[in-house]
Amino acid sequence: MKQALAAEAEAVGFSRMRVTTPDSVPEIAERLSAFLEAGRHGQMGWMAERVHWRGDPSALWPEARSVIVLAELYTPDHDPLEVLESRDRAAISVYAQGRDYHDLVKKRLKRLGRWLLEETQRRGAEGEQIKVFVDTAPVMEKPLAQAAGMGWQGKHTNLLSRELGSWFFLGSIFTTLALPVDPPEKPHCGNCRACLDICPTGAFPAPFQLDARRCISYLTIEHKGPVDPELRPLMGNRIYGCDDCLAVCPWNKFARKGSETRYHGLVGAPHLADLAVLDDAGFRARFSGSPIKRIGRDRLVRNVLYAIGNSGRADLIPVAQGLAGDADGAVADAARWAVMALRR
Repeated sequence: MKQALAAEAEAVGFSRMRVTTPDSVPEIAERLSAFLEAGRHGQMGWMAERVHWRGDPSALWPEARSVIVLAELYTPDHDPLEVLESRDRAAISVYAQGRDYHDLVKKRLKRLGRWLLEETQRRGAEGEQIKVFVDTAPVMEKPLAQAAGMGWQGKHTNLLSRELGSWFFLGSIFTTLALPVDPPEKPHCGNCRACLDICPTGAFPAPFQLDARRCISYLTIEHKGPVDPELRPLMGNRIYGCDDCLAVCPWNKFARKGSETRYHGLVGAPHLADLAVLDDAGFRARFSGSPIKRIGRDRLVRNVLYAIGNSGRADLIPVAQGLAGDADGAVADAARWAVMALRR
């Protein structure tokens, strides 16, 4: 069954499949508790909600006996760090360059889950059940993926694989079906510090630890309201996410190319001036079907204004001035800051 399932996973578009059990990560409850107690989750209050499930996958669905972990590649065909030199353009994370991965991955998970139920029934096993998850439920997928042997959490806390690199999404299928498990993966970072040293804001207090409050991905996507003025100059032209710690990882020289073309080519590196003038309707039209839509117009324009302030382009002062009276307080504050930064 497991071999047939792996073949079907590849057929529906996944790059790799591994299996573990819901109780394979007993250490994550303590790690999560320490993270939350230190306040490193910032405004992500949802991380503290349902913490008993997030810290113990076996409590999420007690009937589950196996966790099928699946990876889907979105490997870029360019160097994500190059856009950082084009200060009048927006640097947008590779994962957000195309269609929303939540939609694409979940469709594949459901398709594979249906196949699994049909196949188990065909083989005479009645009553088996599944639940599919992709980044929206209280499931800590990266520790489960390491326990399943998919890869390991590097010093930047993201998942790495010797065969896949680091450019892949994770999804999981919890099932009542008992499947043979795979051995866990061990870290292979060695003495490398590339991901720690490149971080613009120093978001890693120590190897394998992240303080989200200083992470540009958190600041541009999750953080509501004005960003700490100390951190704004460090954000550069990154307006949605940050790929620095992923892009610099040496293991990406082994990264495989993904087969899903819809993860690329939709967004690119637009001019900051074009994004700054978007209203709500223009924002929704431009980013329909993109992960970027989740942050809304106000937060995106706030980020764009920080990037304008960091651009060194005096010709963008009028663009920022035009938003100094914006109805959103964080946008107006960012506009005034950008004007002052460009006039220094």
